[in-house]
Amino acid sequence: MAYSGSRFDWLLFILLGFFWGSSYLFIKIGVDAGMEPFTLVSLRLLIGFLLLAAVVGAAREPLPRSSRTYGHLIVLGFFAVALPFFLITWAEQHVESALAATLTAPVPLFVIPIAALMLPDERITAPKVVGVTIGMIGVAILVGFDLAALGRADLTPQAALLGAAMSYALGGVYARRFVHGLRPMIPAVCQVFFAMVMSAAAALAFEDPLGELLGLPIEAIVAVVWLGLFGSGMAYLLFYRLLGRWGPTRVSLVAYTLPVWGIALGWLVLAEPIHTGLLLGTALVILGIAVVNRDSTIALLRSAVDRARLAGRRADRPA
Repeated sequence: MAYSGSRFDWLLFILLGFFWGSSYLFIKIGVDAGMEPFTLVSLRLLIGFLLLAAVVGAAREPLPRSSRTYGHLIVLGFFAVALPFFLITWAEQHVESALAATLTAPVPLFVIPIAALMLPDERITAPKVVGVTIGMIGVAILVGFDLAALGRADLTPQAALLGAAMSYALGGVYARRFVHGLRPMIPAVCQVFFAMVMSAAAALAFEDPLGELLGLPIEAIVAVVWLGLFGSGMAYLLFYRLLGRWGPTRVSLVAYTLPVWGIALGWLVLAEPIHTGLLLGTALVILGIAVVNRDSTIALLRSAVDRARLAGRRADRPA
């Protein structure tokens, strides 16, 4: 049973990467269609909240009663949702989605020192450092990362994307440190709700969300619905399940899969070619994840071998 549970968690990990990885594409579609950042974020969070609230209501999950818990969830809603969502959306008005996926990938690099400071059971180890390094090299190859290109223009969008990565890292560690004893759906629905309120207030203060809604093109509607249902709804249900089982360092490695999904979707949707760099980069990303999760990977392989041996022994028994 332990093996099947681990295998199911890895399946959820891949699905989570797909939901979040496709978000860069749909954010770019939304901003290119003329949507303002706070308005786009508010609408996707509204849809995500409605989905999560429906799940919580159907499951009759009890809400927290402690004001301190709500305080932690408000902080989490800001750092894990509202702030990074805005920074990424704003940045994608000025840079390509592939670059956005690349510069938000260093989340594990920020998680490792933050987790070591805030969590007693999370320590910096050689496999984590080596795995993160290998994974980052793979991400760089996948998107054709060019350091020289970063120096030729205003670096504010790039700084915003790195700030989003830091915010994600802090939010993940904060959740592990301060949010306990809640069913996975509760922090998900609460943080999305609080982030939605923050983003909506900012949209009303700095943008014209009502005017935008009257003239949304079809591509913007599709983008918002996808981002709301999958990037802001289902993704957070998966994230909190994995966070409780794996911890922030390992779950943050989902950032490495985001460019993989982005390139794959580009090939399927936009007929972009698959080149050698894609294959090499994907292999390095997988290797980096395996190195960082060395102990769990070895345990998973041993469990698989044991199951195979047991099946072989049963097959050798006389009928």
